[in-house]
Amino acid sequence: MGQCGITSSKTVLVFLNLIFWAAAGILCYVGAYVFITYDDYDHFFEDVYTLIPAVVIIAVGTLLFIIGLIGCCATIRESRCGLATFVIILLLVFITEVVVVVLGYIYRAKVEDEVDRSIQKVYNGYNGTNPDAASRAIDYVQRQLRCCGIHNYSDWENTVWFKQTKNNSVPLSCCKAALSNCTGSLTRPMDLYSEGCEALVVKKLQEIMMYVIWAALAFAAIQLLGMLCACIVLCRRSRDPAYELLITGGTYA
Repeated sequence: MGQCGITSSKTVLVFLNLIFWAAAGILCYVGAYVFITYDDYDHFFEDVYTLIPAVVIIAVGTLLFIIGLIGCCATIRESRCGLATFVIILLLVFITEVVVVVLGYIYRAKVEDEVDRSIQKVYNGYNGTNPDAASRAIDYVQRQLRCCGIHNYSDWENTVWFKQTKNNSVPLSCCKAALSNCTGSLTRPMDLYSEGCEALVVKKLQEIMMYVIWAALAFAAIQLLGMLCACIVLCRRSRDPAYELLITGGTYA
């Protein structure tokens, strides 16, 4: 019964190491996604420290690949030193992922205040020319999120660009995608997106942080299982001199 349990632990551990390799790719993808998305919304959220969880997630993903390699070798060879190293590294990564979750929640709570503080300045800096980074950012967000203005399209009336153009219209990025003849005129508000962008930008950024949080939580749970299985193998390996190796030719090193 005991030997059956330990064999199961070893089998699960090998399987988990394969999962760690897959997890490494997924975590790196999540981190890269956060970087790419942040680049689209960085004008609305100027606190670059928000990227810390994404940086850590990519680092953890890279480390998980190495952990998977160490874990597979240590489990198959059943090396006490290798398994002990595997458990210690897993514990350190687990602690790091807990930190990522905490930072994720902290920065998620700060998103609304940060966007509220910067969005007015971004809209006031709009000049309608494509080479301008702020203008491209606003047009991109309004098209992607299907919104117009900060709270609604009437906010454009208070911008410098609106007062200078004097044509009583908003940017074409405010026009509903299905309309090909929309000119952005405020005399036809039914052609424009009615929802403001601030709430949608906040929602989008908070969703991104939740991706990081859920990814960290999911793989932290897998690592806990990995540590448990490795500890079971180590304990049995230490107490049972007749311990059965997983494969023929394994080592007791």
